[in-house]
This record gives sequence, structure tokens and C-alpha cells, in this order.
Amino acid sequence: MGTVFAQASVSLDGFIAGPGGTGFDRLFAWCAGGDVETPSADPDRLTYRTSAATAGYLRELTASTRACVVGRRQFDLTGGWGGRHPMGVPVFVVTHHRPADWPRDTATPFTFVHDGVESAIEQARRAARGGDVGVGPGSTVAQALDADLLDEIRLDLVPVLLGGGLRMLDGLGTAPVGFGTPRVIAGDGVTHLVYRRDGRA
Repeated sequence: MGTVFAQASVSLDGFIAGPGGTGFDRLFAWCAGGDVETPSADPDRLTYRTSAATAGYLRELTASTRACVVGRRQFDLTGGWGGRHPMGVPVFVVTHHRPADWPRDTATPFTFVHDGVESAIEQARRAARGGDVGVGPGSTVAQALDADLLDEIRLDLVPVLLGGGLRMLDGLGTAPVGFGTPRVIAGDGVTHLVYRRDGRA
């Protein structure tokens, strides 16, 4: 069975967005700050240009990830990625209601899950067929941790202080939660940290 992980670009003070939804230019500057190209599933819209170390990290991430679970807030903020998620894998959206105007035929399969994060992760695992499942970011990460369903947290740590905004793990109910020594990938303008949950093989 694959790994269930959360991954996000985060500031040194722990935010994935600044006040009023600002700061994304700083949080994601590393995606275009280098010379090595790594295409997404939609390379005309998104091709990463990073250091060689980050490119290796991204290739590993995209090769192993086979499904994603996201919350309705992220889905709405991105406009549903225009019907094509950058990972090019099935996406399971945790929501109370399917968007009324959402098209049924999209480049990426989207499933709207009405019975919570646990159900969404279970469906995503089936769709991933042994591959990894990405969760969040946002409140879905805390919910997955509370349900003991998250194996790893992968942080793209960016050297900026945002001073406020949206935190990576607001709303965590079961704490403390232990993690092992991280695997560290030092890129340009970012340090990738992969933390495995204590007791997970």
C-alpha cells in the first residue's frame, strides 16, 4: 500500500498563505528559480524550473503520486484547476455539495465526496492502486492526522516570514503527534523536508 502524505510550501513561521491570501509569490518562487525543467501533467500551463536537487524531489513526487484528496476551499481557490490538476491524477474533493456548474467531462477525474476525509482517502487509495495519495493542504491534513490516516508530511520550507495568515495545521485535535528525523533535500530558495510518522514502516 502506498504512502498517504501531505505536502505544502510553508514559510519559516509556519504559514501556507499570508494575510488575506497573500504571499504566494514568495512561497512558490522556488518553482521558477532554477535551470532544470520538470514538466507537470499540463506542461504548457506549469513547468517547474528549479535546482537539480529540487528537480529530483519533484520527479520522485510525481512518479509516485497516483491520487489526491483536497478540501472544497482549495478546490474553489484554484477554480478546480480548470478541470486539469497539475499532477494529472484522480482528485477527490471533500465537500458538502458538488458545484452546480461543474462539468462532468474534465481532463482529470474529479470525485466529490460528501461523507468526510476518511471516505475520500479510502476512495483515493483504491484509485491509486498501490501508489501514493496526496492530502490537502488545509484542514483536510488535520482531519487525516486526527483519523490516523497520514503517513508523512512533506514541507517545502521557504526562507520568508509572512507574519500571519493560514497555517499548515490549524484545527489539529489529536496532539502531540510524533515524527522521525526528516529526509532533507536542499534546493535553491527552498529546503524540502520529508517527515515520516513515528511507527510507520
